[in-house]
Amino acid sequence: MCGIFAVLDLRNDQVDRQTLEAMSSSIEHRGPDDCGFAFFELRGSERTVEARAPLQGGELSQFQGLLVFGHRRLSIIDLTEAGHQPMCNETGEIWIIYNGEIYNYEELAQELLGKGHLFKSRTDTEVILHAYEEWGIECVERFNGMWAFVLWDKRRQRLFCSRDRFGIKPLYYFWNGQKLVMASEIKALLQDSAIERAPNHSRIYDYLEEGYLDHSEETCFKNIYQLKGSHYLTLELRGTQTPRVDIQRYWDIESRKMDERGPSHARFFELFEDSVRLHMRSDVPVGTCLSGGLDSSSIVTVAKRFLGSNNHKTFSSCFEDKKYDEREFIDAVSKGAGTESHCVFPSAENLFKEFEVLVWYQDEPFGSTSIYAQWNVFKMIKLNQVKVVLDGQGGDELLAGYHHYFGAVLGELLRTFRLREFLKELHAIKELHRYSHFWLIQYLVRSMVSLQTVKMLRTLTRRKVKWLKRYDTVEEPLMFQNKFRNSLFNSLYQSLMYFTLPSYLHYEDRNSMAHSVEARVPFLDYRLVEFVFSLSMDQLIRRGTTKVILREAMKGRLPEKVRTRMDKMGFVTPEDQWFRGPLKSQVEAIISSKSFDERGYFDVGEIKKAFAEHCAGKANLGAMIWRWVNLELWFRTFIDSRTIPRVRAG
Repeated sequence: MCGIFAVLDLRNDQVDRQTLEAMSSSIEHRGPDDCGFAFFELRGSERTVEARAPLQGGELSQFQGLLVFGHRRLSIIDLTEAGHQPMCNETGEIWIIYNGEIYNYEELAQELLGKGHLFKSRTDTEVILHAYEEWGIECVERFNGMWAFVLWDKRRQRLFCSRDRFGIKPLYYFWNGQKLVMASEIKALLQDSAIERAPNHSRIYDYLEEGYLDHSEETCFKNIYQLKGSHYLTLELRGTQTPRVDIQRYWDIESRKMDERGPSHARFFELFEDSVRLHMRSDVPVGTCLSGGLDSSSIVTVAKRFLGSNNHKTFSSCFEDKKYDEREFIDAVSKGAGTESHCVFPSAENLFKEFEVLVWYQDEPFGSTSIYAQWNVFKMIKLNQVKVVLDGQGGDELLAGYHHYFGAVLGELLRTFRLREFLKELHAIKELHRYSHFWLIQYLVRSMVSLQTVKMLRTLTRRKVKWLKRYDTVEEPLMFQNKFRNSLFNSLYQSLMYFTLPSYLHYEDRNSMAHSVEARVPFLDYRLVEFVFSLSMDQLIRRGTTKVILREAMKGRLPEKVRTRMDKMGFVTPEDQWFRGPLKSQVEAIISSKSFDERGYFDVGEIKKAFAEHCAGKANLGAMIWRWVNLELWFRTFIDSRTIPRVRAG
């Protein structure tokens, strides 16, 4: 796990030592163990210079066209000097900087050895180099893991960049036709004075109005983009007068018939267990995040068999308020699996003390105070000297864990005229979860209306957001065509690829890497995902019960009180209470500030009315209040400042 950055300047008139040093320093937290650079001349002698620090200005100016690779290393596999990056193949013609883990690297290495390739290290980085030599750009289709890499093929004069299927590892870029700048984090790009620090109003409105983040290749910064998951980027320099960036998709979720050996839940467990096994490959200790929910509890239970006598540490966020506390379930799982349990208690009093640091590490505005709870968990992980953790991220989006998916199930039953099943499912949901007719109808309608109707309804809804201004300057919010005929699987697909999971992966990557910890997510093994999308709908939701196949697979393995729990808490904090109590004065100071008023997004009078209603207990607006506050502090950190401050996680 590492931090990477690259600068390609066709004219070589905007690259300097100070900028390269600042880019490297800004992502040091992603790789505190080692640092490296490589400099490639694009024309003339096409020489290559490898170094531990940026070259001096005079040396840089001698290159005719320049490509720079920079790397910060967090050593996880093969801790020796053999894992140093940038790394090249044996001929020095192919170079790579890479962030991530290819979990099936041992199997790929054996296959490549059989084809005559030789290895000088035990790293998955070197496996990528030889895989590219053997299979070219299509090599990414063979990888099972999380990755973002930039590869330079000197023979073909080709820059090849790729991101894993779900975008677990980040890669951002700026391109103006002559200069391409790429990095693991946006703050590294902003060290380059040629890149303007300006807000992208369309994406900011998506965030304020809907809470959407990472649903688009655009970011909250104007002219800064992310390479989306499942995509690769190429820039060909040979044989073209006007180089252009070309982006292609290499993988997508499809509905396909799968192996039907044995019961579905047995096949699911086989794939899940193998995913956990692969995700535990490491030369440093591996722990697990444990929320007490079904997903993380399943990972802890399955991981136990691969640890042998090694001590397994788990890490949890807890609260004294029973409404938000899951220690009852955490303790049951920890006792059953024999783990060493560690709990942290995030507090409102400390939130604003660390807010500036948290905003800096996240790069963009973020969704809720739950990200602060996760921040505290990773801080505790680092204090316990654990470098790798497994986490249950993706389980809810893959296995229909959120209750709003009930609407999609009911909608699909209606659409296919299965009225008897519809009535049974409706009755079961109401009996188990006590939802009102209005709640169920709301999500049922959302699952059934056409794309055009959704656009119309969202436009009407937007007019009713009294505190939000400037509607006429913003494009329509992004919409995504339905990919599957089945309403539930279409909802799952959009959650996995656009609306929910990408932002959660963003938060987890920044929170973990801020503390130099690698987070791994076994539920996003692509084999498991493809298998789930081959199932029938009732394997996921049946009679008001979510995650049916996981519950069946874990029978006899998980404590029953965890396996059969029907409540859905999620990773939450008492933010509604926090904003009414200990954080009230801080919120009032921010929404009353001159800079907040001058942003142009808010009707401050309506904002204050809404906040007063929240404080009086007439409404629960915690998530909305958080977006107001978070956006303002993001502006102060990244847009208002002339420089990007460098901070450290505590």
